[in-house]
Amino acid sequence: MIRKTVLFGLAMTLAASAAYAGSPSKEEKAGVGAGIVIGAAAGGPIGAIVGAAFGAKIGDEFFKRNDEVDSLSASLAASESRAASLEHNITALKGDIRSRDDQLRQARALARPDLVALLEAGIEMDLLFRTDEDVLSGTTGGKLGQLAASLVANPDIRIRLDGYADERGDETYNQALSARRVQHVRDVLVAAGVPDARISASAHGESPATEQTTDSFALERRVSLTLYTGETPSFASNPQ
Repeated sequence: MIRKTVLFGLAMTLAASAAYAGSPSKEEKAGVGAGIVIGAAAGGPIGAIVGAAFGAKIGDEFFKRNDEVDSLSASLAASESRAASLEHNITALKGDIRSRDDQLRQARALARPDLVALLEAGIEMDLLFRTDEDVLSGTTGGKLGQLAASLVANPDIRIRLDGYADERGDETYNQALSARRVQHVRDVLVAAGVPDARISASAHGESPATEQTTDSFALERRVSLTLYTGETPSFASNPQ
C-alpha cells in the first residue's frame, strides 16, 4: 500500500513536471488534470502518468484550435474592414460621377444657345476623296461614323450633302462620280441610324480648282456636309 502511494505521488510529480514545463496554457493545465484523474482511475500511478501526458496533448490541441479561431476571427475582422472601406470608396465614386454628370449637363445647357445659333446658320465640313474614288478612306470614314452617332442622338439636326469632282477628265463621268460620292456618305449616315428623311443630297459634278496643282485638285474631290436646323441654310458652296 505504501509502495503504491509512493509510486502514485511520484507519478503525480512527474506528470505535473512534464505537463507544466514551459508555461503551459490553461487548456493544457485542464487537460493534464483531467488526464491524471482518468489515468489514475484506469491504471493506478502508471495510468496517471500516461493520462497526464495524454491530457496535456488534448489540452495543447485545444489551445492550438483556440489560437486558430482567434487568428481567423482577426482575419475576418480585417476583411470586413476592407470591405467597408471599399464600399465607402464606391459610394464616394458614385457621388463624384453624379457631380461630374451635373457639371456636364450644366456645360451643355450653357453651350447650347451658341450651338443653336451656329446650326441655324449652318455648319459645313468637307469630306475629301482620293482621285477617281467614291469611298472614303478609313480615317475619314471612321470620323464620319462618329459624327453619325452624334447626329442620331440629336434628331432636330438636319444634314445636307453636296458632292463634287475635280475638273480633270470627262464632264459626264465626273457628274456620275460626284453622285456616287454623295450616295456613299448618305449610306454611311443611314447605316449608323440617321433617318433618310433628315438628309438632302445633290451632286454637282466638276468643281474648278483655284490653281492647276495637285493640292488644289485634291480639295475639289469632296462631299460638303452641312448641319443645320430650321430652314435650309443659304448655299455657300460653288455648284456647277
